[in-house]
Amino acid sequence: MPILAVEFSSPQRSVALRQEATLAEAQEMGGRQTAALGMIEKVLADSATLRGSVETLVVGVGPGSYTGIRAAIALAQGWQLANGVKLLGVSSVEAIIAGAHAKKHSGRITVVIDAQRAEFYVATYDVTAAGWTETEALHIVPLADIQARAAAGALLVGPEITRWIPTGRVLFPSAAILTELARQRTDFIPGEKLEPIYLRETTFVKAPPSRNIVAQAAQGEASR
Repeated sequence: MPILAVEFSSPQRSVALRQEATLAEAQEMGGRQTAALGMIEKVLADSATLRGSVETLVVGVGPGSYTGIRAAIALAQGWQLANGVKLLGVSSVEAIIAGAHAKKHSGRITVVIDAQRAEFYVATYDVTAAGWTETEALHIVPLADIQARAAAGALLVGPEITRWIPTGRVLFPSAAILTELARQRTDFIPGEKLEPIYLRETTFVKAPPSRNIVAQAAQGEASR
């Protein structure tokens, strides 16, 4: 069952294709959104896989780079429309903690992802050789919070953690890990339900009604 994964939520973007025991992967740091197509073509060629034979497409849905995640989702939605592929959305936080587990890290680990505005997405897990258990659900905290955690000796991991916490360990979510996580999942969804993880409430200011400047000017002239 060929599984294709796209993970564009962090500065290290990656695409991977897994077939049974074989894996082809392409990575790029800080690449353009359109680079996804070239990376996909590379892993398909490296694994001698035809586009039409891909059965499952999994997307890292963040949190993280909103633009990158949206680009990956749009690609997945178009692929499903064209080929009827099964779609999965997987948390990029889960991909990071699964990567920590694969690297043999253990103990209590907090995943930290930049949320902009001097705030951070955090989630904490207890990691053992057998797997991991969430002990603190994903939420947003200020910079002072992760600084306090580091001062208390907490193990912090994340895509760019050393920008703020020198003692942290840099870990990116990877498409290769997504393909492994997807092998354990059956909760496929239609493309229109594939959405990014975004904890902030969406706020907007309603634009005022449009003004007919010509009509207003005419009324002004008539009143003189």
